[in-house]
Amino acid sequence: MNKKIILIVTCVAVIAIASGLFARQYFAAVGDRQPASQLNFSLPDLADKPQSVTQWQGKILIINFWATWCPPCLREIPEFIKLQEEYKDKGLQFVGIAIDDKQAVEEYLKRIKINYPVLIGGDGATLLAQQLGNVINTLPFTVIVNQQGQIVHHQLGELTREKVLEVIVPLLTAK
Repeated sequence: MNKKIILIVTCVAVIAIASGLFARQYFAAVGDRQPASQLNFSLPDLADKPQSVTQWQGKILIINFWATWCPPCLREIPEFIKLQEEYKDKGLQFVGIAIDDKQAVEEYLKRIKINYPVLIGGDGATLLAQQLGNVINTLPFTVIVNQQGQIVHHQLGELTREKVLEVIVPLLTAK
């Protein structure tokens, strides 16, 4: 009987420690605000031309990591298209980074017209997503960067219109 209690207590303690370590790592990553100088990467577009993230400095930047095989990713894209159209003149810029191969992205883009840049990150973009705070390697993953180049929001999983507006409206008025 005592051995069972000790085993249960040990299991609970291990789970609690593991949860605490994960939470500490997750919240430390979410709390970081990285300056624009750290957001300095280039990835190819569909024409294989390298595109540097620095070209969008000074804008509210929404960087979305997605894949054609990811249903939640595909569900959020139509709303991103609408938001890009509504807020592009107010300094909002979406950038999609496909963790996919170019051919799959091109096939998808034949079916849906995306009005913001789509970069091809392939499997290598997974490391970039980790550096930006994707601590559990999930898709979709999105970061929102303010006009000063600081990451102000990380989103593991789907990003809703409501959440985008909650984050960007104060940034739009803070100019």
